[in-house]
Amino acid sequence: MSLIAVKDLSVGYDGIAVETNINFKVDAGNYLCIVGENGSGKTTLMKTLLELQPPVSGEVIYGDGLTANEIGYLPQQTIVQRDFPASVTEIVLSGCQSRGSFRPFYSRDDRQRAALNMERMGITDLGKRCYRELSGGQQQRVLLARALCATEKLLLLDEPVSGLDPKVTMEMYDLIRKLNTEGVTIIMISHDITAAVRYASHILHIGSEIFFGTREEYLHSGIGGEFINREEEQ
Repeated sequence: MSLIAVKDLSVGYDGIAVETNINFKVDAGNYLCIVGENGSGKTTLMKTLLELQPPVSGEVIYGDGLTANEIGYLPQQTIVQRDFPASVTEIVLSGCQSRGSFRPFYSRDDRQRAALNMERMGITDLGKRCYRELSGGQQQRVLLARALCATEKLLLLDEPVSGLDPKVTMEMYDLIRKLNTEGVTIIMISHDITAAVRYASHILHIGSEIFFGTREEYLHSGIGGEFINREEEQ
């Protein structure tokens, strides 16, 4: 059974749809990139998958024992979030809260999980540093470690390389690909169509037209070819 199956889904706000008739599924081990025009509802779709807002219509079905609070989420950062006055370790540990009910103290297992994911992201030496003092790339590694504390199954990433320089962008893509090869399923919103078709196993394109299929199917589709050419010309 798929981790997530989306059937005839319409997403939007206050009952008004911004995108309709979305159908796709995500199996364990997939790397799905969500692409499309600005304002087409990509972030709204992701929030709907996380149950942060209800669907306008249709349904999202979770399988393989997955629940919405077992999904690791890395949202787009705001200026306020970048200036958050907490230590790296505190932020990574906070990801453990989504795995159960609120607890006033972290368990030994929580601390071991946080330490492991900090090591995976190469930020162990930053543990006592203040988050707001870090570079953009370091901050994204911290948030990725935090998201991993919530799950070992599925990560939802909303523009994880936004604002990063080219070198750090490639490092982040390599980290995400490595996590996928280790068995973590990835759903990522991306404006970088070149990276999407390089790394993803599947593509969901939403906008004036909707496409869902494998990377190879997308590359040979009319909507894929047109969108890629348009992006390359800009």
